[in-house]
Amino acid sequence: MATETVAKPRTSARVGVQKFGTFLSGMIMPNIGAFIAWGLITALFIEKGWIPVPALGGFGTNADGVANVGLVGPMVNYLLPLLIAYTGGRMVYDVRGGVVGAIATMGVIVGTGIPMFIGAMIMGPLGGWTMKKIDSIWDGKIRPGFEMLVNNFSAGIWGGILTLLGFYGLTPVVKAFTAGAGSVVQFLVDNGLLPLTSIFIEPAKVLFLNNAINHGVLTPLGIQQSLDQGKSILFLLEANPGPGLGILLAYMFFGRGAARASAPGAAIIHFLGGIHEIYFPYVLMKPILILAAIGGGMTGIATLAITNSGLVAPAAPGSIIAVIAQTSRDSYVGVILAVVLATTVSFLIASLILRTSKNNGEDDLSAATSRMEAMKGKKSSVSSALVGDRVAAQGEGTVLTRPVQTIVFACDAGMGSSAMGASVLRNKIKAAGFPDVKVTNSAIANLSDSYDVVVTHQDLTERAQPRTSSAVHYSVDNFMNSPKYDEIVDLVRSSNSEDVASGTGTITEPAAATTEAAAAHGAHAAEPATDVEGKSVLLRESVILAGKARDRDSAIDEAGQLLLDRGAVDMSYVHAMHEREESVSTYMGSFLAIPHGTNDAKEHIMHSAVSIIRYPEGIDWGGKQVKFVVGVAGINNEHLHILSSIAKIFTNKAQVAQLEEATTVEEVLELFGKVNA
Repeated sequence: MATETVAKPRTSARVGVQKFGTFLSGMIMPNIGAFIAWGLITALFIEKGWIPVPALGGFGTNADGVANVGLVGPMVNYLLPLLIAYTGGRMVYDVRGGVVGAIATMGVIVGTGIPMFIGAMIMGPLGGWTMKKIDSIWDGKIRPGFEMLVNNFSAGIWGGILTLLGFYGLTPVVKAFTAGAGSVVQFLVDNGLLPLTSIFIEPAKVLFLNNAINHGVLTPLGIQQSLDQGKSILFLLEANPGPGLGILLAYMFFGRGAARASAPGAAIIHFLGGIHEIYFPYVLMKPILILAAIGGGMTGIATLAITNSGLVAPAAPGSIIAVIAQTSRDSYVGVILAVVLATTVSFLIASLILRTSKNNGEDDLSAATSRMEAMKGKKSSVSSALVGDRVAAQGEGTVLTRPVQTIVFACDAGMGSSAMGASVLRNKIKAAGFPDVKVTNSAIANLSDSYDVVVTHQDLTERAQPRTSSAVHYSVDNFMNSPKYDEIVDLVRSSNSEDVASGTGTITEPAAATTEAAAAHGAHAAEPATDVEGKSVLLRESVILAGKARDRDSAIDEAGQLLLDRGAVDMSYVHAMHEREESVSTYMGSFLAIPHGTNDAKEHIMHSAVSIIRYPEGIDWGGKQVKFVVGVAGINNEHLHILSSIAKIFTNKAQVAQLEEATTVEEVLELFGKVNA
């Protein structure tokens, strides 16, 4: 698998705006389904909708003369802001942060008479962040048995306080901002200046700065306008697919080389799929084409303004299908005309530029795509549509467009071998002079697409890749001394070097990735290994210098029996150790295997424990010779101190030899760094 590392200097201001926009988008995009549902209900059932229903649309009165509440108002006033607030809080501090953020947002919702999206985008993350800081004050200081009491009451009390702060403090500020922004938009509309916003919006899209504008300002104002007028032009200022389609059509007719060949497929993805970033590399190849996007955008907005057309809810993604689905009942002609005219003007300007230019798009499209991904800060989900053929010719690969900062070892359970592999690699990376690169481990089920590099066992590759599609993947079959570790170190060195930061790329050859990952963070061998109840994870009676087993399955039973004798697990966990071994081998290399249960078997662990058995003559472990078997049962990473020590020992041939020659259990424990000291 070829991995191209490309990084470019990025101004702190632009990066800051991108991160802010990405964060706002992260609150909005997961809830787009709710926005669509609200938009469809609004389009169908309001008084001016396709099927006016007073009880659903919220107009008129019922048989008792009471005004109908309907669905439209409560959804936009309560459901949507609370979903946004919960998502924002959860992004900062998981579910606990989401709950506190949602509680806090009720203050600004009740305090205003308008949909409080801006307030939700403030109070949600603020609630999560402040709750996280408060929890850190008494982290590790709560007496056993009182955790739930403290956690629930602290969240409730602090959420209530934030609700009052939002009601009395933030409400006036947000109302003033909303009123001011609305006045600015209305001024632009009244004076025919709204098309000029394309001068800022279209370049911002290519630079990935549009999310801050779209989700931070346009969507909240558009929702308010839609609630008042039944539609809003603001939803199409950025989402109109016409400008990008015009540029791609121009490349289809007047481009050359790879750009012309890939333009038809890109146009389909852009227009029907709504993935606008697919056309950004074509603009980056010839930056003057931004004039075509601006011209098309201005034409589309002017058409919408003249025809008084708009959408009832955001169109996300910006596909023509989503646009038509959210179009107001009286705006179909205007919206379709806006898309067609925007496409036409963009096409004419782009065609003129391409035909009169000395270079008709012969630049390397893959280089432009890499520049686009460098600005975005991560791999594009659609870049393969542009450079897939070339990548296939080189070997299936991933483009890394940023320095390596996070590496994760992933496995089925996230308990044993991955922790040791992470420890080995962490030491190598630190020795190479990059102590700030974070190396962790995780169960595959808990992976997210937030890592730069993923290391997995070769048998788990297909499970890990879909969850981490933008990461570089490495497959290994030996966790102790895999040659892939040196490749990863080289990748870290090259991607974090000054040469790469100035635009120099490097090519390495990682394979596809999958393995076991556990979150071992630099555990020192001399630190005591105890669980939360003070029990030692490794006891003298859990170490056997001459095991009786003669095959792999018997050895797993023998290691599991030691865990059973400790009361650390039940019999179901031992069965899960066999199940895990049938799925993926726990052989680590250097004569070591560390059998442990599956991810689902963690509920059968009573407390953390480790057993160590030596087989002087060695036993066959799936075709590999094993002399040391380490049985593992871990809760909350309490066992990782010992695994880190084991990893250090088994990467040192001299220490492995000492283990083979040890005549007492004390020698073994001493070699592991007096883990119970």
